[in-house]
Amino acid sequence: MSLEENKTVAVDFYKTAFKGEPEKAVADHVGGYYTQHNPQAADGTEGVIAFVHWIREQYPQLHLDIKRVIAEGDMVVMHSQFVLSPDGPTWALADFFRLEDGKVVEHWDVIQEVPETFANTNGMF
Repeated sequence: MSLEENKTVAVDFYKTAFKGEPEKAVADHVGGYYTQHNPQAADGTEGVIAFVHWIREQYPQLHLDIKRVIAEGDMVVMHSQFVLSPDGPTWALADFFRLEDGKVVEHWDVIQEVPETFANTNGMF
């Protein structure tokens, strides 16, 4: 698959999952296995489905705004703003997805809460 096709698959997987349809995201976009590196989510497809349902139960108004998508080789990286609720908190995310044959098979992420004040004027996005 091309880099653009991999980006499309990873973005649709992520958006579909967090809009509340993780089962559809997994069915449409995950390969024969799913290796999870986020320490808060269990391994495998059941882990990602349970994690998404858990976070959506905690924050039913969450909003995901993907700011950047970069692809190289079999990896797709997304830089996103994750607004958990209208009155906060907001997280900055870097998600790394590895694909095989056009399917997501592995995930890592780095999560940082967006602070109220900054030591610079650059922002996080």
